[in-house]
Amino acid sequence: MTRKYLKLAGALATVASMPSLAFAHTGIGETSGFVHGFSHPVSGIDHILAMIMVGVFAYQLGGRALWLVPATFVLVMALGGTLGVMGVPLPFVEVGIALSVVVLGAVVALNVRAPVAAAMGIVGLFAIFHGHAHGAEMPESAGGFAYAAGFMIATAFLHAAGIAIGFAIGKASENGGRLITQSVGGVAAVAGFGLLTGLI
Repeated sequence: MTRKYLKLAGALATVASMPSLAFAHTGIGETSGFVHGFSHPVSGIDHILAMIMVGVFAYQLGGRALWLVPATFVLVMALGGTLGVMGVPLPFVEVGIALSVVVLGAVVALNVRAPVAAAMGIVGLFAIFHGHAHGAEMPESAGGFAYAAGFMIATAFLHAAGIAIGFAIGKASENGGRLITQSVGGVAAVAGFGLLTGLI
């Protein structure tokens, strides 16, 4: 089982890094777009917490959810990013992002054993808000494809980090691992309330 998770994490990291290697030899505009896109999800605590909770949630569900849940988030987020770039309005984006931290943190804290399809639906709903925010804040000088590749790869890395965190906690403490993981979710949910109310 340990090898299975390690292979999955390695595969995710390899696939996610391949486009970045390709962009290393492109023009300045594309490289700049990629860097801006990559830095956007990792520059805000709201995005970081939500992405990591998606990964931990996927780990808790296990099986096919390990890749279906994160993949759903990334793909739907790309759709939301397209809407943001096109200037299509989406109401309550910031509220939706803050709620994603609350809900995903609570799901992890309560160890919700949702069906895979339901889990995909939950993360897909919130992915639209995160993607729209990324797309709407794309610099005018950035290339759209490079920028999108950047924020999608950064998001995939954060999901992989969440899976790794869940796995590491579980293996570090076989008996208390679930309690620690759920506590991490609880902290994220509380932080989400802080974001929602403007205290953070």
